[in-house]
Amino acid sequence: MRRRSAYCATVWPHSLVPLGDRAVTIDLSAVAGDATRDLIRCLDAHVRDACPAGVTAIVPAIQSLTLHYEPTLLTFVSLENYIRATLATLRIVPAPTRAPIEIPVCYGHDVGPDLDVVASTHRTSTAAIIEAHTAGLYTVAMIGFLPGFPYLEGLATALHTPRRAAPRTGVPAGSVGIGGQSTGIYPCRSPGGWQLIGRTPRALFDPNRPSPSLLAPGDQIRFVAISAEELHDTTEYA
Repeated sequence: MRRRSAYCATVWPHSLVPLGDRAVTIDLSAVAGDATRDLIRCLDAHVRDACPAGVTAIVPAIQSLTLHYEPTLLTFVSLENYIRATLATLRIVPAPTRAPIEIPVCYGHDVGPDLDVVASTHRTSTAAIIEAHTAGLYTVAMIGFLPGFPYLEGLATALHTPRRAAPRTGVPAGSVGIGGQSTGIYPCRSPGGWQLIGRTPRALFDPNRPSPSLLAPGDQIRFVAISAEELHDTTEYA
């Protein structure tokens, strides 16, 4: 596959949305196609390397980047000028090539209580759902909802499944689910409405690690089916 060469942006369609007096969202939803992902990745990296004094947090999302700031150190107008100048000269480079991260998953049984529902929805077998889910190559679009929760792009159309009509009040840590056009992994016990098809023993978030979140935007992953015995023998959760 031919790698895209680096190129320099001149005009990126965007809008700035103030969030009170301490944050502003750079809305990039008007950028066409897959260019949004590369733009946000490079913009995030640039701001982290060369942000003005007063920026206190940087939050990348699927179609936006939010900057939190201290208004006694940085005015909105100054931040607005910085953002527009950055977008006018930002250089977009291809993402580093890395091997996909393998995420082991035990499908079905008591850890994937909605696997039968997903199979019934698509009029196929649970084995076919597992085969399709493990065949995909997924990209982390963003981390959100919970610390370490990855929203994964790349779910096959045949697996798109509506969320549950009634969310659960407690989804176990490590649960792998499908919600609409996305698949994801719950890093800790929490309420949730996604269709649960399995569970991984990998700890998605650990505040004691140098990098607490196992995954980051742009990472690619593959799911690998494991047995119930392997799940319980290799769990990283406390």
